[in-house]
Amino acid sequence: MYIAIAGNIGSGKSSLTALMAEEYGFRPVYEAVDENPYLADFYADMGRWAFPSQVFFLAKRLKQHLEEVNRHVRVVQDRTVFEDAAIFACNLYRQGHLSERDWQTYQQLYEGIAPALRKPDLLIYIRASLPTLKKRIAKRGREYERGIPEEYLRTLNELYESWVQAYALSPKLVLEGDRLDFVESARDRLKLIRTLDKRVRNVRVVQGSLWSGG
Repeated sequence: MYIAIAGNIGSGKSSLTALMAEEYGFRPVYEAVDENPYLADFYADMGRWAFPSQVFFLAKRLKQHLEEVNRHVRVVQDRTVFEDAAIFACNLYRQGHLSERDWQTYQQLYEGIAPALRKPDLLIYIRASLPTLKKRIAKRGREYERGIPEEYLRTLNELYESWVQAYALSPKLVLEGDRLDFVESARDRLKLIRTLDKRVRNVRVVQGSLWSGG
């Protein structure tokens, strides 16, 4: 089983990935945020560093997918390569930080490898409003994230909502991050586990498709 955790910056993806790895014995695959040598420069000057930053993330995520997601039976992943292409790179292009030439090059890179990628058996999307995202970003204290523009987060949220509505690779589960704090609240954590139990514990993967009665 391959579970994909999707959501905006600060929505709680890494925490949910860790929870599911602990609770259900999945192999966790985390986003390589701190490994990106362009990230601090990117947040300081998106137009200058958008393309190299996105290409680094794409290369790293593809490597993770082929080496860790494709090869292991039970995997939970913190953000997917599908989001990189459909949301983050698209957002930079729409905002003018990626030129037409860079956008087309990025798309060709992604589309060239996409057919080799394992598709999720379940997508879990954590929906969170701008105030919740800002609060959680501030709490984890990454210096380079302090200057993320609100408009950047807002447009990412809009793209996420459109993407999730159209998403058809697998069944999906939407969690309301504004009302669910499974990190700080033991009650919310228990509530979440009960919700996940219905979608995870009794799931069987048959010929690459997911069935669980819902």
